[in-house]
Amino acid sequence: MAKLNSQRLLERHQVAYTTHTYAYDPDNPPDAVEVARRIGLPPGQVYKTLVLSGASHGRPLLVMLPADRQLDLKRCAAAIGQKRLELMPRAKTERLTGLKVGGIGALALASKNWPCYLDRSAEAHTIMYVNAGQRGVMLGVAVADLLRVLGARLIDAAA
Repeated sequence: MAKLNSQRLLERHQVAYTTHTYAYDPDNPPDAVEVARRIGLPPGQVYKTLVLSGASHGRPLLVMLPADRQLDLKRCAAAIGQKRLELMPRAKTERLTGLKVGGIGALALASKNWPCYLDRSAEAHTIMYVNAGQRGVMLGVAVADLLRVLGARLIDAAA
């Protein structure tokens, strides 16, 4: 498998990572909890990346939360000083990111310099697993390294 931009980014920053692949069927796409099961990890350690937009924020923003948790839009908005946030529709998300839903990862989008937030639950882990920017590929990376490389902020975003 050719290296992905997310892997190159981590290597440029001298960050150790592990790569985990799983079968992805576009006709029956797995949710994040199923992805965790397929790579043999607890869902609370596997993080999904959501693309959001806000009324007072011109650029999209990224929020990463555990596979087994749901986004609390009001809580998330309050945590980042927004009045309101909403999930970006699938077609718009894919158009703006250049990635397919199911393969969206903050590391793959780092060059866009969108604000990036990580649910505070990540503090319970040394290593977390995030999408590499391609369906069927996850990366294990130290939480501290992910925060540093992405310039991400910890917030309370999950319900």
